Amino acid sequence: MRFNIIGAGLAGLSAALTLAQAGEKCNLISYAPSERAQSVMAEGGINAALDTMGEYDTVEEHYEDTMKGGVYLADPNAVWELCSHAPEIVRELDRLGVPFSHNEKGIVERSFGGQKKKRTAYVKSSTGKMLMTAMIDAVRKYEVQGLVTRYPRHQLIDISIKDNMLSGVTIQDRFTSEPTFLHGKTILALGGMAGLFDGMTTGSAHNTSDAQAMLFEKGVEFANLEFVQYHPTTIGISGKRLLISEAARGEGGRLFVRRNGEPWYFMEEKYPELKNLMPRDVVSAEMVNVTARGDCEGQVYLDMTGIEKKVWQTRLSDLRDQCMHYVDIDPVRYPVPVAPGIHYFMGGVYVDEHHRTNIGGLYAAGECACQYHGANRLGGNSLLGAIYGGKVAAESAMNSTELRESNESVKNDVYSGDVPPILAKKISTILYRSLPIIRSEQDMLTAKTELGSLLANPHSIAEHRRIILALAMVESALNRKESRGAHKREDFPERDDEHFRKLSIVQMQDGAIRHTLREIPERRS
Repeated sequence: MRFNIIGAGLAGLSAALTLAQAGEKCNLISYAPSERAQSVMAEGGINAALDTMGEYDTVEEHYEDTMKGGVYLADPNAVWELCSHAPEIVRELDRLGVPFSHNEKGIVERSFGGQKKKRTAYVKSSTGKMLMTAMIDAVRKYEVQGLVTRYPRHQLIDISIKDNMLSGVTIQDRFTSEPTFLHGKTILALGGMAGLFDGMTTGSAHNTSDAQAMLFEKGVEFANLEFVQYHPTTIGISGKRLLISEAARGEGGRLFVRRNGEPWYFMEEKYPELKNLMPRDVVSAEMVNVTARGDCEGQVYLDMTGIEKKVWQTRLSDLRDQCMHYVDIDPVRYPVPVAPGIHYFMGGVYVDEHHRTNIGGLYAAGECACQYHGANRLGGNSLLGAIYGGKVAAESAMNSTELRESNESVKNDVYSGDVPPILAKKISTILYRSLPIIRSEQDMLTAKTELGSLLANPHSIAEHRRIILALAMVESALNRKESRGAHKREDFPERDDEHFRKLSIVQMQDGAIRHTLREIPERRS
């Protein structure tokens, strides 16, 4: 049997490597070559409690920081396994040739948001690129052996389900438009839903979210769609947001706003313990609050001028190059104007701790899956979650007998078309306006009405699916009547653990969007 992996970023490569090392064959299907996957763009680092910095770091503390950062909405058993396996994963990446910074005690780790200890291993501010290079090389030898078959320039256009059981997937060559049906268990490694916010995220412009929209329409359960992470330090450039890595603040960068004409380092005053390294949802919300004050200007700056020359040369040289290339500012000499930008989707395809979906034979890992991060992701946990999640999904697929037999042949009529740029921008604008860092019920109700009006107009299957997924996201935010992590409501400013420390599950049933709340598993002793 061959396994299918949709996506060739870190989660997909990790799944392929796990299968190949076990002697199993797989198809690795991707819209573009791995070298252009979104994982390449990750900058700051990967978390693991290696305790190489003399701070007595432990797995338990990594677990606690992750649960607290996610405001206790993540599965505690899944998070514990993630944090427990992190040191082994980082050491294996080191053996694969990732050029992590080292000292005489081992891998050097830096400070990152929401964590009290230095536990983020890094390669300057190009960690994702270096991890991807090592993983691509590791998988390539299995390609030569025939255990991994690449399908580059292909996209997922359909899945075949009957009685809640998968039989296979249909993919399409983007160059020739030729469809191919592939029987077998399937691991989704699609990335996040950046396409719903076209041009407004730090993510890859290749990500349209149309595969997720198709999966949702087919009855795959999604969870926690209301939790959209805004990274506090981004800059608008052509077609997207440029990320200024959290590594800059980990190395001494300071946020300020001019109050009565003078720089006010507001995070340091309000949060004296973690200062500029509070979790991203907190920093982003504070940026919104201070710029709305009458005594403050409307622009926040990231001041990196106090960072030592050696640090710029050895740890942040590529970040400096980005600032100079894209916005013509040398951060060594001048503060950089920044604003929160959409960066990560905590919600996505719902999976259990074994990365199983509600469809037998279908698994998901990486940013497309709702796992590990709860209401807000800690920086450095995304790369870890992608690698570990891909491995767990592959192991689950190998250990399961769930798969429907199939005699299906290639269908030539399943391609649903593309979403026109004008409509894509309309959907993005509606979502962006209704799901900002601090949300209001009226804005979300208006968005629901506007999306309903779009749905009433004639449209293609692809257009219908994207509108439906956008509507599910808005309704999920409306239904969560509390403020938690990345979901902050001005009309419900407090956290409500009694009613809403639960997963918000959303699924298409009989042509309608159904919302339910589901209990979070108890932590095993």
